[in-house]
Amino acid sequence: MGESVELPSRLAILPFRNKVLLPGAIIRIRCTSPSSVKLVEQELWQREEKGLIGILPVRDSAETATSGAAVSSGVGGESAERGLKNQAGISDTHKLDSKNQQEVIHWHNRGVAARALHLSRGVEKPSGRVTYIVVLEGLCRFNVQELSTRGTYYTARVTSLDMNKAVMELIEQDQEFIALSRQFKATAMELISILEQKQKTGGRTKVLLETVPVHKLADIFVASFEISFEEQLSMLDAVDVKIRLSKATELVDRHLQSIRVAEKITQKVEGQLSKSQKEFLLRQQMKAIKEELGDNDDEEDDLVALERKMEGAGMPASIWKHALRELRRLKKMQPQQPGYNSSRVYLELLADLPWEKASQELELDLKAAKERLDADHYGLSKVKQRIIEYLAVRKLKPEARGPVLCFVGPPGVGKTSLASSIAAALDRKFIRISLGGVKDEADIRGHRRTYIGSMPGRLIDGLKRVGVRNPVMLLDEIDKTGSDVRGDPASALLEVLDPEQNKTFNDHYLNVPFDLSKVVFVATANRMQPIPPPLLDRMEVIELPGYTPEEKLKIAIRHLIPRVLDQHGLSSDFLQIPEDMVKLVIQRYTREAGVRNLERNLAALARAAAVKVAEQEHLVPFAKDVQRLSSPLLDGKLAESAEVEMEVIPMGVNNHEISSAFMAASPMVVDEPMVEKVLGPPRYDDKETAERVANPGVSVGLVWTAVGGEVQFVEATSMAGKGDLHLTGQLGDVIKESAQIALTWVRARATELKLAISEETNLLEGRDIHIHFPAGAVPKDGPSAGVTLVTSLVSLFSKKRVRADTAMTGEMTLRGMVLPVGGVKDKVLAAHRYGIKRVILPERNLKDLVEVPATVLSSLEIIFAKRVEDVLDHAFEGGCPWRQHSKL
Repeated sequence: MGESVELPSRLAILPFRNKVLLPGAIIRIRCTSPSSVKLVEQELWQREEKGLIGILPVRDSAETATSGAAVSSGVGGESAERGLKNQAGISDTHKLDSKNQQEVIHWHNRGVAARALHLSRGVEKPSGRVTYIVVLEGLCRFNVQELSTRGTYYTARVTSLDMNKAVMELIEQDQEFIALSRQFKATAMELISILEQKQKTGGRTKVLLETVPVHKLADIFVASFEISFEEQLSMLDAVDVKIRLSKATELVDRHLQSIRVAEKITQKVEGQLSKSQKEFLLRQQMKAIKEELGDNDDEEDDLVALERKMEGAGMPASIWKHALRELRRLKKMQPQQPGYNSSRVYLELLADLPWEKASQELELDLKAAKERLDADHYGLSKVKQRIIEYLAVRKLKPEARGPVLCFVGPPGVGKTSLASSIAAALDRKFIRISLGGVKDEADIRGHRRTYIGSMPGRLIDGLKRVGVRNPVMLLDEIDKTGSDVRGDPASALLEVLDPEQNKTFNDHYLNVPFDLSKVVFVATANRMQPIPPPLLDRMEVIELPGYTPEEKLKIAIRHLIPRVLDQHGLSSDFLQIPEDMVKLVIQRYTREAGVRNLERNLAALARAAAVKVAEQEHLVPFAKDVQRLSSPLLDGKLAESAEVEMEVIPMGVNNHEISSAFMAASPMVVDEPMVEKVLGPPRYDDKETAERVANPGVSVGLVWTAVGGEVQFVEATSMAGKGDLHLTGQLGDVIKESAQIALTWVRARATELKLAISEETNLLEGRDIHIHFPAGAVPKDGPSAGVTLVTSLVSLFSKKRVRADTAMTGEMTLRGMVLPVGGVKDKVLAAHRYGIKRVILPERNLKDLVEVPATVLSSLEIIFAKRVEDVLDHAFEGGCPWRQHSKL
């Protein structure tokens, strides 16, 4: 290491980007680029131990290295592979291969000659690229006289900057040099002693101090420190050994001082810690470091910003007093204390809540609001009228408290979208809170702050997110809340939805009253039965029944088809669905109250059309604003393959125009074969009812479900037995009791109905009766199947079939009275969907027909019954069976 090195007149140059190799330092690099690999092969690998190369620092705008150090920090070993011959120290400009841009590389005019201590060659798989791992040792400084290229890498004409032995002996006798040497060695020895105590090492370093010349030892020490690139260049340029020793002493002393400061911080922290504070060790160290740097006011700045934010929140006086008390408590706490974060999060919530901020409502335009509702929703005239009435009251008296509307109806009828339309008509922000499956009262009122992980309720959190105090808030699926040991969310909603109470709503987490009176609440539900009566009493229920086939057709044409085409990247130029096909899908493939399944089926047709459009192989037509490429090369290509056309599409052409360029000559029109191919065979048939009631003992009933009205068949049969009654079909207790009442009534009236010869005749003698409700996987309950059960039993005993075009609903008493039932509108709509022509209803349900659309009533014959005899008189062809003698 102390021997002199004889340099050749020209060296191969390996650039180090933003990194310096000093004499005596050892570094390990990985060479991957073609230029650096070629350099290593020719200058080091082939010459073995005799090979020398020059390491020259470079700096460019990118400051990124393509060759990284594996042990030391980043070395730009092969970044400057390309270039022209130029003078050292001058900017060298190269054009990048991947980007047509100018990259300026600044070469340093001094470098270090290096030899390879270790070479290893590898091949990357699967590319087969050759790479080298080289361990280099810096030998001596040189000055670049001229820089040129040799093939793919650089070479330079160099002159050595090392002093010869005679000059060095004269310098070593200089008193200033001797003083600098002693100072450097003393500082270095002190550093080695500290490191030996901390790391139990330092023996090898002490040997270096005794054996290596001091001017070379300076380079070795500095190379082991993490210093800036500018400081590395300054050390490289220090050819004068006195200047070099002075710089090295300064750097070693600075490193020594940093170690002492770190020890001081550690001792200070350890002195402040107790056994109970060991887990805060890292936080204390950070605090001590900030104190040493004089940078310990960040937390205070944050608290000042938080206080300023709280001042601008517009809190009421009582709440502001509470917030200030909490803020003063927070300022006295240390950030590492357990309650610090929870207090801060709480204050941030207080600052974020919209205490005064509200949406600026424009002057209400009832005509525009009505047009908006008509554009978004077809039908639902009653609902729209109620919304317009609310808007009219708001226009006359803006401070009026609005009602809590609750839309009740089957899925897919537009309950949620109606709420968003209300927000648009009021020009307010809209937020949706889903209550489905919520069982914890804390979801409404929030958790108390004493709990770990506590948070505000969904209402307060929603207001924080929306940022105004008067949004339209949708409480979705309010009928699907549950209750358990954690409380009853429905009971917690009583305060929220009560206009007299919600102006001082108290969230457990917030722990201060918040005014919810400005919020417009809208709730949705599929059924009213699960909603507790006190909660239902606080809401104005608006029922949304199912749509008629005619309404579904209009909705599909106006809303569903355009939306489906847009979602699938199509337009009417590609796919057309005629009204007849939409009617076919409605009648044969969907029997639902809403339109969700209809939209799914239309989407299936759109997907099938999208596949065909995407698979079409058409030549791209030339548009008017498209320029054709013309060149001999292109003409030759077109001559070879006539199927290839090229065109330049201007930037101004939008996506719709580009898509239209691929349009087929004529749009695809959906027909019945395509419907059956995509959707399969029809799921429903108009002949189903006639086939089901072809045998005696079967009647057609109407039931209400959470998804709308449905047609329910009731089947009865008899067999040899002991007079027992068997009921199947997953039935509830109420419907089982209705079946028992129906059988009792028929047995009691057997003689009058001509089902038995005398009153002493037992209809069940020697036989059992089995009544079944098909679709056994679906739970069924309720009293409205009473008249249907009686009709089924009379049909069984009289051997007479029930009319296939007649459906019925109604609760019966033991004395034969027909009582009114609910869900009449949904049941009538279900009968209309199934193609039923005659519907038997209780006489006292006449008032409910007002809600049924006139188009549905005009296509049905509605028959009202006061007693069961009236039902039987209209359920059979030719009247009630008592007019004929029974064969029993």
